[in-house]
Amino acid sequence: MRLSAIPAPHYLVGVDPFSRSWTALRTAVAELSDEDFARPSGCTGWLVRDLVCHLVIDAQDVLITLVTPVDTEPTRDAVTYWEVAGTPPTGDDPLDALIVRLAAAYEEPWLLKFHLDDVGSAAGRAAALADPGLRVSTRDQVLTAGDYLSAYVLEWTLHHLDLIAQLRDAVGPPAEGLARSRETLEKIAGAAFPAVFSDRDALLVGTGRRAPTDAETAELGELAGRLPLVLC
Repeated sequence: MRLSAIPAPHYLVGVDPFSRSWTALRTAVAELSDEDFARPSGCTGWLVRDLVCHLVIDAQDVLITLVTPVDTEPTRDAVTYWEVAGTPPTGDDPLDALIVRLAAAYEEPWLLKFHLDDVGSAAGRAAALADPGLRVSTRDQVLTAGDYLSAYVLEWTLHHLDLIAQLRDAVGPPAEGLARSRETLEKIAGAAFPAVFSDRDALLVGTGRRAPTDAETAELGELAGRLPLVLC
């Protein structure tokens, strides 16, 4: 299946982290084998097929948000868009369970690939055309479109890591997206991860996608007691 091209925004040609991260994630999905869809993802309780179905919903959310302009002042930015939950996900949440049922309804992996490419391409085009200063509404909050799309770099990057958690030969997220996502996570945490942590490890450990080693816990110091940051 051919992945539809996503043009870079005219005001951020060649340097837009949203477009790069989203294109890389959709490309990774397009390159999955049918067998890969039945493998566990990095999201608790979800197979790869469930995660891809969630990405379809994410793409729809991007489209809906970018065409929901408001006149009120922003209440969140790219960092405060994220909330930190008190407990890690168990996979038993009703919305998580709904995604599993929706994904199963597709039956054939190519249908999920097609739907993500179709809706995902539209979301990419909408992002490319959006005025970064436009105020939009989502989750009962107001952000500029630029901040909203910046927040989604972390979403795409984390889910790219989730997608390839059990796929050894799969290509990971772009370095730019990893670095930008680490920066966002550090702002959420209110502290920097040790320099010895790669961007990937900072994201995995910081969000509870893997447990830190004893050596990493020692490096983290006081920050270790505040992890994981369960983002929602």
